Amino acid sequence: MTLSPNLHGALYMMGSMAAFTFNDASVKLLAPEMPLFQIIFLRGVLTTGLIIALAYAMGLRSLRIPRGDRWLVAGRTLAELGGMVAFLTALLNMPLANISAFLMSLPLAVSLAAAVFLGEPVGWRRLVAILVGMIGVLMIVQPGAEGFNAYSLLVLLAVAMFTARDILTRQLSDAVPSLAVAVITAASVAGFGGLMTIPQDWASVSPRGAMLVALAATFIVAGYLLSIMVMRVGEVSFVAPFRYTILIWALALGWYLFGDWPDRLTLAGAGVVVATGIFTIYRESRVRAAHG
Repeated sequence: MTLSPNLHGALYMMGSMAAFTFNDASVKLLAPEMPLFQIIFLRGVLTTGLIIALAYAMGLRSLRIPRGDRWLVAGRTLAELGGMVAFLTALLNMPLANISAFLMSLPLAVSLAAAVFLGEPVGWRRLVAILVGMIGVLMIVQPGAEGFNAYSLLVLLAVAMFTARDILTRQLSDAVPSLAVAVITAASVAGFGGLMTIPQDWASVSPRGAMLVALAATFIVAGYLLSIMVMRVGEVSFVAPFRYTILIWALALGWYLFGDWPDRLTLAGAGVVVATGIFTIYRESRVRAAHG
């Protein structure tokens, strides 16, 4: 059976979401064995090596960034580092499904930030969807509830940092190779993790730990590769909603590996965020069709 471009894109998107979730689960499983920054360093070294090999295989021979884009790449890298540290710190201290539910708000946050900082048009319907989505986020965060803590705020910080990263990425010129940015980011993450391990005691790496680090690096590179492939096949309006399958993987892995299951309000909030995100994508496709 021959699959259509849209179905190929949907499979790539679901694959990338699964890969990112398995990466998160591998890091969470590593937490009892080694400090966070050691995990970041070891995973970063392997990830950098894999991405360099991939970039070389795809013909990239230079990491030169045009002068006008260098501050954007630097800002994007700093935002990536800040978001990663906040996210992973929260990941090691929160249920996997809960933190994934938080991340469902990222597309909505990027849409709002693009309207505010880049002047991208946003109609009243999309604005209402974003506001409703933020209500869903509050249902997940549950401020004032017993489960609300500093780690919940860290996830919100991670969403803010990843939003800044995506806004900076949108401003990069076409002359910047995507794989060059990926190599620079991965190497920066590895270097940052290495620096942060200097004042810490180094934990011995068991065979299980080494396997989990290798799995985390492999999954995160697979997620990057599949997410690139997604953009090259199918219609974005058809493929984009499959991004939310990450929540299914997070629920399954969180329950199977860690015995975690979110409460009803968190699940309801995640449902609100997913629904508003899909509506936003649908409205964007309608607008594009009307102006096409």
